[in-house]
Amino acid sequence: MTRPAAERLLLGGPAGNIETAIDFPETEARGVALVAHPHPLFGGTLDNKVAQTLARVFYEMGYIALRPNFRGVGASEGVHDEGRGEVDDMVAVIAYARQRFGELPVALAGFSFGAFVQTRVAKLVKPERMALVGTSVTRSAAETVPPDTILIHGELDETVPLAEVMVWALPQELPVVVIPGADHFFHRRLHIIRNIVNSMWHARAQQA
Repeated sequence: MTRPAAERLLLGGPAGNIETAIDFPETEARGVALVAHPHPLFGGTLDNKVAQTLARVFYEMGYIALRPNFRGVGASEGVHDEGRGEVDDMVAVIAYARQRFGELPVALAGFSFGAFVQTRVAKLVKPERMALVGTSVTRSAAETVPPDTILIHGELDETVPLAEVMVWALPQELPVVVIPGADHFFHRRLHIIRNIVNSMWHARAQQA
């Protein structure tokens, strides 16, 4: 059976329309997952493979997965704001989700620049939990994150070197899950990301 295509719509945001794709779970929703894509100035869109992978693992776990396009990408209006306005836009998408779907728990997920943005969103919207992949900490002032955050990084990442992520994670005592042989884009290793997020998410749920 073919899975229905994601719903695509334009949401009102601080800088104009925010193009958003929404994937729905096959069961009653247990929460909402907001997935942020990589850097828009380097080709990042909501259709990025890692962003799609994160959305997939969340809707398979029962979350309504929303993937917005950042400012200036696709049909999203506005211009790139180096993470400032993008945070405001993500908060606006969460507000829309709460209005439409109710006060469900909110999970935050992101890849690269999108992961950096989510570290700031988490300061404004208390998430149920976070899953960050290839987090941009090199040129961005990534914020500290909750201790149960799932942090995944590639061993051979040249865009955001693993050593720099370790420096960021160290004072937070935050474990980093390293995928051996993976570069920044996780070519041929997307299934590993899915397995890690799925297993770690369920492991904490079972402990609760």
